[in-house]
Amino acid sequence: MTGEPRTRPAHRTVLHVALVLLAVAAAVLAGLWLQYGERQDLDTRYTAGGAAADRIDIDATVQRVDATGRELVLRVLVTPRGALAEAGGLSPAEDLTLQTSPSVRGDLSFRAHSRIASVDVPVALSGGSITDYPFDSYETDLEFAAVQGGESVPVRMTLTNRDALFSFGADATESRGAAVFSAEVARSGGALVFAVFMMAAMWALAVAVLLGGWFLVRRRRGLTWPALGWMAATLFALAAFRNTAPGAPPIGSLLDYLAFFWAETLIAFCLTVVVVSAVRAEGPPVPETAVPEPPATGPPAPGASVSVP
Repeated sequence: MTGEPRTRPAHRTVLHVALVLLAVAAAVLAGLWLQYGERQDLDTRYTAGGAAADRIDIDATVQRVDATGRELVLRVLVTPRGALAEAGGLSPAEDLTLQTSPSVRGDLSFRAHSRIASVDVPVALSGGSITDYPFDSYETDLEFAAVQGGESVPVRMTLTNRDALFSFGADATESRGAAVFSAEVARSGGALVFAVFMMAAMWALAVAVLLGGWFLVRRRRGLTWPALGWMAATLFALAAFRNTAPGAPPIGSLLDYLAFFWAETLIAFCLTVVVVSAVRAEGPPVPETAVPEPPATGPPAPGASVSVP
């Protein structure tokens, strides 16, 4: 009987440690799985077009997505193959023109016998709105056809994504020798998870300030300066924390209306109520009263009479 109360807390401690370790392991595994999905998205290649011997190879890569400006930057590298290229495959045998869809800003022209370098091309995005952050998504249609020497030539195009803040998906088809892509751009899993965490953290801090203010008001505490400093620091820290959102969304996005605006309002309200309640609890200042000076207790002066009780 004497040893039983001692063993129970030990078993509970071991159980708690095991649960914590399992939770940490589950979080790490979930993180690895999410990161693997992010890596797979960046490594995915979408290909359209045939594999004719005489063709134009186009290697296009999404470098960055500007959701505010509603466009993405596409880096295009063109390589002629077979009889369409000079020896070495670095220059077109004749003048080459890439005809693009309306969403791409202009056609691309390459002179004959000149080395082809990669070109950054802006592409317009349609659909979606930046104010839907972090759940916004956009669409665009890409079409590339090649004309060399006044005649259409087949195209083989490969499309990839290199912007880690956005996920990219596309349907690749071929239409009369041209490569056609219907692409969709959305926030990456990492950006979405971080934005959701930010909203949860904002609400958690606001609720913490609410509970702290309720405790101070209910206990009729006076001006507790450490608590007031913590509340004020949380009020301004949330604004800086909000500005760290990936992609720098503008004020007025869904992130603000779901969490930021309400958290800031609640914290400011709690801070004001706590200060007013603390001032009332302190009461009016007590006037200082004059304190009489104590009589001198030093030795009597020479010749002075001393009364004996």
